[in-house]
Parts: sequence; C-alpha cells; structure tokens
Amino acid sequence: MREKIKALLFDVQGTATDFHSTLCREARRITDADVDWPRFVNLWRAEYFANTSEADDSTGEWVTVHSVYREALRKLLARESIELSDAEQEELTTAWKFLDPWPDTVAGLTTLRQQYTIAALSNADVNAAVSISRHGNLPWHAVFTAEMAGVFKPDPKIYHLAARYLGYDPAEIMMVASHKYDIRAAKALGFRTAFIARPLEFGARGNPDVTYSDEFDINADDFLDLAAQLVH
Repeated sequence: MREKIKALLFDVQGTATDFHSTLCREARRITDADVDWPRFVNLWRAEYFANTSEADDSTGEWVTVHSVYREALRKLLARESIELSDAEQEELTTAWKFLDPWPDTVAGLTTLRQQYTIAALSNADVNAAVSISRHGNLPWHAVFTAEMAGVFKPDPKIYHLAARYLGYDPAEIMMVASHKYDIRAAKALGFRTAFIARPLEFGARGNPDVTYSDEFDINADDFLDLAAQLVH
C-alpha cells in the first residue's frame, strides 16, 4: 500500500504564478520601446531555462537567479538589437520577483493547506521566492529554493533537501508542477507527482505541453482541480 500523502511541494514560476503576463505588462510600463513583448518574454525565459539547466555547481559558488536573468536579458537585447537603458534593464530584471499568481492559485492553496503541509520548491533565489510569495499572498507553510541546495532543479539534491527539512519520506510528498521535467525528476526519487496544465503559461501564442499522462499520480486543470482531487 502506498504511503499517505502528507505534504505538497509546488513549483513557483509558471506553475503557481503567471510569469508571461506579468513580465509583458511590466515591460510595457517600464519602456516605450517598440518590441513584440510576448515573443521577447518567451525568448528571455527560454534563455533562463537553458542557463539554469547548464549551470555548473562544481565551483561551490552560487550563481544568483537574478544574475542569470540579468545576463540573459543583456544578451537577448543585443541579439535583437533592442536598446534599453541600464535602469530599464535592471527594473525589468527585478519585475520577475513580483509575479502575479494565476487566478486559481491562492484559493487552491488555501484549500489544500487545510489537509496538507504545502511548500514552495523553486529555482528562484530565497529573496525572490519570498518576494513572489508576499506579492501574491501565497499561503505556504514553508519556502525551499535552489539557493538553499546550491543546485537548480532537476538536480536530486534540491528535492532531497525539501524532504529532509519537511521530515517526510519522498513517498509521503507530492511534487506539483506544470513542467514535466520537474515532476519526472521527483518521481525518479520516489516522490508522488501532480501535473498542472497551464495552457497560457507562454501566452496566447505559446505552445506548452499540457497533455495529461498516466505516468503521473494526478493530472489537474489548475490548483482548484488539484484540491478537489486531494481534499476529502
């Protein structure tokens, strides 16, 4: 018999929060540059994913996610021949620390926390994860980040760190994410898994993988659907 789920770990950027809409809106507020921001934000986020997946932790020195976003933005602006002032670049880089939650996020988490320990497990820096949580009034019991483990997801160290601090075995914890690489990595370590479909994660023109799969314990439309399947 499978062990009872006692805690849920949630990816933050994209799963609990709407990175794309937030950054597009903030870019238009920060600058009047004539840019296709939906396209640009997706290119920027793709650079972030590439840089964190290729990060080298052998030096033992943490590379902040803020610096990853900042350097990715600088290179992308140069490649796209877009001119923003240093102040505009810094403000745009900082905007990702204030991501808006999806409409279902707070209500779903509030229901889930009645029965489970709920925590963020994010690739963001600690200060950014705290900022995002405060901005969106996200009702976590705890926040864990890649910075604490010194590695980015999907490195096993970060999942093991969260399990250790929660005091539960992996089989008692469910990893929740809209990114299949994240929950597949957790599943390989013995965690339970929940896939959240976020069809607008990359905007109206995006093409995220929202296909349900039997490889996961739960497939859900959003956090409210997840709560309906888990809370009894």
